[in-house]
Amino acid sequence: MGAGVSSMDGRERPTGLGDLPESCVAEVLLRLDPPEIGRLAGLSRTFRGAASADYVWEAKLPRNYRYLMETALGEESSRRGLGKREIFARLCQRNRFDAGKKEFWLEKYSGGFCMLISSKALSITGIDDRRYWNFIPTGESRAANGLVDLFARQGA
Repeated sequence: MGAGVSSMDGRERPTGLGDLPESCVAEVLLRLDPPEIGRLAGLSRTFRGAASADYVWEAKLPRNYRYLMETALGEESSRRGLGKREIFARLCQRNRFDAGKKEFWLEKYSGGFCMLISSKALSITGIDDRRYWNFIPTGESRAANGLVDLFARQGA
């Protein structure tokens, strides 16, 4: 009645983390941040298998991840057949769109959606007169093209 597992030669060996069913490990991984999942994947084959399960990573993706992938990669993204882990990794990189005037990415710890909009992508409604709206880069701006960071949390 000990806590052991019988081997092929009939001897009992102590149980370890690798003896847990992969589905149980995946349930634990669902409750962790993506970087923690990556670290635990190095523990054993069971953890590595659970960490690569699509349903673990789908829970970390925003609901509109298909639309975001189309924006990031274009139409080719739907034909690539990427796993959910690869999709999450791709969306955590900066993805430019709208002729390079805007970028988005997922924050890898919280899964929050982040967006960066160039000042050249902004417009003032009703006042499209050059006397009121000029692009003047300054040394105080974050970059020479005056980028503005906009962070939006998912569901906020």
